Amino acid sequence: MKSFSKNNLSQLSIFDAIISISQFIREDFPIDSVVLDICNKIKEAKYYISSEIESSQKLKKLINLFYKNWNFGGASGVYKLSDVLWIDNVLKTRQGTAVSLGILFLHIAKELKLPLYPVAFPTQLILRSDWSDKKKWLINPFNGDILDNHTLEVWLKGNISPTAELYENDLYQAEPITVIRKMLNTLKSSLMEEKNMELALNVNNVLLQINPNDPYEIRDRGLIYAHLDCNHVALTDLLYFVEHCPEDPISEIIKVQIHSIEQKKIILH
Repeated sequence: MKSFSKNNLSQLSIFDAIISISQFIREDFPIDSVVLDICNKIKEAKYYISSEIESSQKLKKLINLFYKNWNFGGASGVYKLSDVLWIDNVLKTRQGTAVSLGILFLHIAKELKLPLYPVAFPTQLILRSDWSDKKKWLINPFNGDILDNHTLEVWLKGNISPTAELYENDLYQAEPITVIRKMLNTLKSSLMEEKNMELALNVNNVLLQINPNDPYEIRDRGLIYAHLDCNHVALTDLLYFVEHCPEDPISEIIKVQIHSIEQKKIILH
């Protein structure tokens, strides 16, 4: 098994880390075609922005290329959430989420030496670029729109709480490992909902390598094992969660699940 510790992942770009992890999670992940596709896009982007001198104009042209010419954007119609998270699928369909599109756009921008970094905003991933005149651009990875503070406050009030306020630290640069975990947690949840438990377990194993004692990851592993009828291992994980997070409201639901598994064991014996 590959090692995906924080130290190992911190030596890779976010894109390279996600590609490496995807290859571990999915045996059929087409790494060669993904690398070729992204290399071709970087070459095309270099040529497309080459006539500009200012970095801000280069970034503006890259936004136009990515969202208008290449037609990347948010998914529409009926789709599985995991389909808009897998990087190979996003490259193929041009439809993604804020985090999958953001990782792609960020990687291309970095390869073009453009000043851009991720922000783990409370509602979704956004991209930020700071300019020498103290201006900043906050880019929505869904569509390339430049966001203003008012829009971000509306997002907070609509998604977090009507009294939520926008603070400067909401817009700080995110550590790469934060973005990687955000992507993987969303992928794991979507796979669990889609009842694709074997792949969900692979994602969970990566997350536990990054943070081995996280009780929430251990809980999710227990839930996955319970679904796979590996009841002995499931019990160990679920009991661990209840012991370490007794105040969490979900603990009561997990206790019911533990009781159900114990009853099953009694019946089987």
